[in-house]
Amino acid sequence: MAQAYMQETGRDGTGPERAGSRARRLMDQWRDRDVWRRGVVLAALAALLGLLMLLHTHLPNKVGNLGSLTETFLPWLGLGIPVLLVLAVLRRSATALVALLLPIVVWTNLFGGLLGDKSGKGGNFTVASHNVNAENPDPERTAKDVAASGADVVALEELKPSAVPTYERALASTYKHHSVQGTVGIWSKYPLQLAQPVDIRMGWTRALRATVKTPQGPVAVYVAHLPSVRVKFNAGFTAGQRDSSAEALGRAIAQEPEKKVILLGDLNGTMNDRSLAPITSQLRSAQGAAGDGFGFSWPASFPMARIDQIMVRGMEPVSAWTLPDTGSDHLPVAARVKI
Repeated sequence: MAQAYMQETGRDGTGPERAGSRARRLMDQWRDRDVWRRGVVLAALAALLGLLMLLHTHLPNKVGNLGSLTETFLPWLGLGIPVLLVLAVLRRSATALVALLLPIVVWTNLFGGLLGDKSGKGGNFTVASHNVNAENPDPERTAKDVAASGADVVALEELKPSAVPTYERALASTYKHHSVQGTVGIWSKYPLQLAQPVDIRMGWTRALRATVKTPQGPVAVYVAHLPSVRVKFNAGFTAGQRDSSAEALGRAIAQEPEKKVILLGDLNGTMNDRSLAPITSQLRSAQGAAGDGFGFSWPASFPMARIDQIMVRGMEPVSAWTLPDTGSDHLPVAARVKI
């Protein structure tokens, strides 16, 4: 009986009394003045992380395109927040915890709006875009997978000349109208007019423009595949040719006479990348306006960035999404808009 009583009341060092003493000791440790002195390095790292995200537009591009490289993977900087949070708790540093408020607020302001589902219902025009990969081992399967999206217009990039007939055969029953210019193509359920290449300073054709005669009126559709970028140890983020092509494409879109415009393609850059401003300043991202989450599209095996874009002008995005893996190194992207 005595032993049972002692266990119930915790007098033998167990039970509620011991748990309470542990909690008091823990609180005493956080009340200690040292909690504000500890973790100064962690606090500095938290502040640096927050400032990096807050002031990313001020990072110079003259040295290895550091600014564009950071902006390409900007959302991933948020992974540093939980790491620093765990370290701050283990270090019992109130200073570090307070400093973490800066990157938390900045990241939430930049990307918090992308976490929810902004897609709506309705819309009357669906488009899809896919970099099919020139080395695609099964172009027929890829074409059928994209056609299964139900898109009214499909844009394909990185078309290998020898594979074009395969794509044409696979898509012929769904899309009666199409045009291939160089390594990009457009397939449409509606008639096409004025399909022609667009010069984006590549030396060969990797962009086109066509007018799609929809039941709601004409829509100018651009399909583009901007030059690839590379991260090199001795040169940094090599994106000079892509940036030059972005300027040329931006000028073409600025001169477009149609009021309703859609750009589909692999831009080899994200909406955060300042070097795509000649394009992004004129058009609205369907994913940003009506997508579900970040919509990362590359690489298909483990998507880390959305470099495949659907952008519009003169119409309202209703929903945007990525399609399942087709065997390419990119995921297809799709959107539905209201004309």
